[in-house]
Amino acid sequence: MNPDVSDISDRPHNDDASDYGVEKVDVSAVGKKKKPESQYQKRIKIHPKRVHGTYRTLKWWVMGVTLGVYYVTPWLRWDRGPNAPDQAVLIDFSAQRFYFFFIEIWPQEVYYITGLLIMAAMGLFLLTTVMGRAWCGYTCPQTVWTDLFLVVERFIEGDRNARIKLDRAKASAKKIFKKLSKYLIWLLIAIGTGGAWVFYFADAPTLASQLINFNAPTTAYITIGILTATTFVLGGFAREQVCTYMCPWPRIQGAMVDEDSLIVTYRSYRGEPRGPHKASDTWDGRGHCIDCNQCIAACPAGIDIREGMQLEYINCALCIDACNTVMEKVDLPQGLISYDTLRNLAARNVKNGQKTKAVRPRILIYTVMLALVGLMMAYVLATRPDLEINVLHDRNPIFVTLSDGSIRNGYTFKILNKAYQRRTFSLKTEGVKNVKLSIVGAATLAQSSPPVFHVDPDQLRSFRLFVAAPPNVVTADTTPIRFVLIDIDKGTQAAYKSIFRGPKR
Repeated sequence: MNPDVSDISDRPHNDDASDYGVEKVDVSAVGKKKKPESQYQKRIKIHPKRVHGTYRTLKWWVMGVTLGVYYVTPWLRWDRGPNAPDQAVLIDFSAQRFYFFFIEIWPQEVYYITGLLIMAAMGLFLLTTVMGRAWCGYTCPQTVWTDLFLVVERFIEGDRNARIKLDRAKASAKKIFKKLSKYLIWLLIAIGTGGAWVFYFADAPTLASQLINFNAPTTAYITIGILTATTFVLGGFAREQVCTYMCPWPRIQGAMVDEDSLIVTYRSYRGEPRGPHKASDTWDGRGHCIDCNQCIAACPAGIDIREGMQLEYINCALCIDACNTVMEKVDLPQGLISYDTLRNLAARNVKNGQKTKAVRPRILIYTVMLALVGLMMAYVLATRPDLEINVLHDRNPIFVTLSDGSIRNGYTFKILNKAYQRRTFSLKTEGVKNVKLSIVGAATLAQSSPPVFHVDPDQLRSFRLFVAAPPNVVTADTTPIRFVLIDIDKGTQAAYKSIFRGPKR
């Protein structure tokens, strides 16, 4: 059963652990509540205690890096040449482009997004197999913003005991001032979160100026409002409830984690039997856990890691720092709570000295799939052409017989110029002899055959193309025809196979 941290008292205790300067946290009422009449129970607010140590420092660094990437990325510049956006990362819906530094993704190249999603899934599966819910504990946006909101809460209201006292205190000017100050800073952070997100969809400096002058698109204000509300509520109030009830990953992780996954574990073979301990007592016949409950007080989900991996567990390792601090005070080796595997934990319990399997089939499968998809995407990106064409034959009419007896077919011709410079093309056909080409919707440079015309940089050009052939050439109702577009300056080509329709023979 998970500990009910609502019963953790903020009052000091006169117990044996105090001999070492360790304040015992009272959880004596855990599991002793009367069974509620309703199947639904009111949420129990958790007040995580601040801890110091290796993993807390690591989480600070991860929080700083991830928040820095999120807030700074829209302001990075990347020179793509004239008439092209210079924002390094930009999702441009109006131009139907996704820019990521030197990479440009067009709508028809959505398979790149599919590849990224597959890589993200395989990476998450691999990380979970190796280290449990390390993503949840360190880099998940919910974890990062909750940590940030907790920094503000501790700064204004104090550490765990002070916050508990404040929540239990009656309404007063001091309490209202602290609460409103906290909510105001939370709101500013939430507005900054929503504001940073919309900068990914438009030129950041331009949109920032529009937002300040209140002449930005209505969509931008609506998006900022929605993200502000969700960040404020989820990071400030819902917190661990998001991880426990809203996120599906706690339920999926059971299929990803095995007995060799490196997870935060309580080494019961060393800690049990637990109990209070005085400085003058011997450690013979008892475990190293002095039952101070500091691991529970430090846990942002309020669970007791000594009960094993649970649904709320996010592998954040703050309980390791809390326990190591206590072990140092009682002059015992650190690592009573540590990263370990279930296989190794069971082996230590039975004293048979088995070792963890570092290389396992599922790790190899996830690694190979991740590498294959990554290499495939890199190859396709490196070899993809900067010129594509698409030709669509008219459905109605299929063909037209002209006054001179020649057969004419109509096509919709599209040119995709992915280069960042204006290009000049000529068009020719293969497969049907002596045809005449006429173009509607493109200003040709010469009224000659083959036609020559321009396409602007990084643009999709669409026009109507008519192909007329003499009657003696069209000997079947369907004749293969090949359109060849030639870049006059570079000599590169793009071809497309289609058909030329005529009367039945």
